[in-house]
Amino acid sequence: MSGFSTKAANCHCTMCRKFHGAAFGTLVSVQGLSWLSGEHLLQEFVAANGTIRTFCSHCGSSLGFRVKNASLDNIELAIATFDCDLPVTIDAQIYTAYKTKWCELHASLPTFAEGREG
Repeated sequence: MSGFSTKAANCHCTMCRKFHGAAFGTLVSVQGLSWLSGEHLLQEFVAANGTIRTFCSHCGSSLGFRVKNASLDNIELAIATFDCDLPVTIDAQIYTAYKTKWCELHASLPTFAEGREG
């Protein structure tokens, strides 16, 4: 892995909330990702819209998300799966139109009702 993206967002979409079992999922892209071990343990769920959620068949951890037809090299990883601190700063809240009523947004972060472009 050569580096984390400078864009990491808290995603409030329904799929992220359900996949992570939380108010939002926090995902980040990485450049140069290569699996050192355990790739054979990865399982996928493909949603009706074609997006792909990847999880570990051994421990059940939610590992990440890919857009329709994207390869495993283009996964956005759930930062909560890492055991160490990451050089990542959350810079946005996305898909907030779908957020739960009981979760408060961070006033200091830019908010997007849909994706960053939406």
